[in-house]
Amino acid sequence: MNQKRDYYDIMGISRDSSEQDIKSAYRKLALEYHPDRNPGDKAAEEKFKEAAEAYSILSDPQKRGQYDRFGHASVSGPGTGGFDPNVFSDFSDIIGDLFGFGDLFGGGTHRSGRAANRGQDLRYDLDLSFEEAAFGKKTRIKVPRHESCSKCSGTGVPEGSGPTTCPTCNGNGQVRFQQGFFSITRTCGQCQGSGQFIKEPCVQCHGDGRVVKEKTLEIKIPAGVDTGSRLRVTGEGDSGIRGGSPGDLYVLIQVEEHEFFERRDDDLFCHIPISFPQAALGTVISVPTLDGQEQLKISAGTQPDSVFRIRGGGITKATGRGQGDLYVQVGVQIPKKLSREQQELISRLSETEKAENQPIQRKILERVKEIFG
Repeated sequence: MNQKRDYYDIMGISRDSSEQDIKSAYRKLALEYHPDRNPGDKAAEEKFKEAAEAYSILSDPQKRGQYDRFGHASVSGPGTGGFDPNVFSDFSDIIGDLFGFGDLFGGGTHRSGRAANRGQDLRYDLDLSFEEAAFGKKTRIKVPRHESCSKCSGTGVPEGSGPTTCPTCNGNGQVRFQQGFFSITRTCGQCQGSGQFIKEPCVQCHGDGRVVKEKTLEIKIPAGVDTGSRLRVTGEGDSGIRGGSPGDLYVLIQVEEHEFFERRDDDLFCHIPISFPQAALGTVISVPTLDGQEQLKISAGTQPDSVFRIRGGGITKATGRGQGDLYVQVGVQIPKKLSREQQELISRLSETEKAENQPIQRKILERVKEIFG
């Protein structure tokens, strides 16, 4: 089986590219390789499908975060969802770029209904501390958004007045053009597809039916979120136009790094130094966790960089069921300066041992079992 190409290489972008960079790169590739532009060209069709697959992953913050950390394995297989290279929310924009029009062949959606006038979705970036992400919290955020105008009740016209039929499209919401042998339909630019024209708009909202206001929302952050997690708050986006349904609010999470712990999925990792006598004789040390201290037994004869596991010491799983583990790697500290008494004791110890200073071949499998077994 051929190995899949890196999605960023397919799109021709870097790993720190913005959402707009990703969309622009996809539009460029789609314009070049779309089957309608390359009839019968199987190579172009495959490149189009490849670009569409890359876009479907990289345009989704959550899938992109999983792909950045774990590669193709995290975004393929059962439960991860597929993609259809011919169906994207912004594909009409791409096809429109081919001909210079937004809607083709009469296929555009009439925008006068409630679904067409739905409010836009909004994005809010929320920074969380490591502990807040681990345990979850309730927080208040202030979101500027479009809300229905109170002066005109969202109609866009003064009380007692009303809109008239759009003179450009005669109320259809669309206008038809002839370009060569194509009959092309596009959304009316004067009424924006509503089919109605406001001659005397509301003085407060200027005919839009909405005004920008800042709303304070209380949202619940579930335990276990991580950088790239996306929370959807239904109906808290922009208000719809003239009775249309509101959009949604998407809260994108950014988590600060911890000074002590390193997070890998739901597991935590840390490094704790111990002394040579503690490693040789064994001891019990106190290990900090996210919710207190945990006693950890160090076996006698522990070697440098040995890893111990504290079950359930990690992050609460995003499903709410169970927790990850805490892995503690110990490092044996060798003192740089010794007192005379310490030198004598270590000298006496060395006389009782015979070291074989031969290179040791590292056995990878045994090392992996030691860490995760």
